Amino acid sequence: MNQALVTIRDLHVTLGGQPILRGVNATLGRGRITALIGLNGSGKTTLLRAILKEVPYTGRIDFHCGHDHRRPTPQHVGYVPQKLNIEARLPLTVRDLLGLALQRRPLFLGVGRRTAREMEDLLARVWLPPSFLERPVEKLSGGELQRVLLALALHPQPELLLLDEPAAGIDFQHEEKFYDLIAGLNRTTGVTILLVSHDISVVSKHAHHVLCLKDGQVQCEASPQEIVAGEMLAQTFGAEKAAFSHHHPVR
Repeated sequence: MNQALVTIRDLHVTLGGQPILRGVNATLGRGRITALIGLNGSGKTTLLRAILKEVPYTGRIDFHCGHDHRRPTPQHVGYVPQKLNIEARLPLTVRDLLGLALQRRPLFLGVGRRTAREMEDLLARVWLPPSFLERPVEKLSGGELQRVLLALALHPQPELLLLDEPAAGIDFQHEEKFYDLIAGLNRTTGVTILLVSHDISVVSKHAHHVLCLKDGQVQCEASPQEIVAGEMLAQTFGAEKAAFSHHHPVR
């Protein structure tokens, strides 16, 4: 078995008096892509938020990387949400958006040379040119915005990357390229990834391991091939769920 980066034991989350996660046990293998699948309302986003310590929980979430992860937002964990949580019509450029995260001094004082180089390096990691810094955020396509958010999540150098349906809002033509980018980051940097996705073809092509959530509990876990070929998918989504698998070897 692969060495664990994160272990989750007997995790319970209750929000508004309603149990969302009920005794979740899971292990995220170091340097691996783990896919988290399940119906809407099964607790997938809540699990990511618990790892980020954004919601109260009972149980244990242990990081095995030698860093202090007791703070609310561990700096060695990157996060890409389904959508941007700021008003998209604010007059921000990509440079402004990155600058808010990368430097402490106010933006009206400008961006320092070192920060500017960091911005260009981050954009290059997600296949975007330096000229992209001047693009207004409100003019970005869904795929472009998600790549910018991914660039932000890659700062400083996360050991764990949490992706909550990162291709939501991306047209089908560019979705595969986006997931190829994520898989490439995993191969080249060794970053551990926990990926929420409803697309079984993406899971079967890119994931090394799959966790199935149902009603706030881990219904099953296995390799993508076992999940798609066996009865586990029907147990998670229902018997009517049609599975389509890319026949690519999982690394």
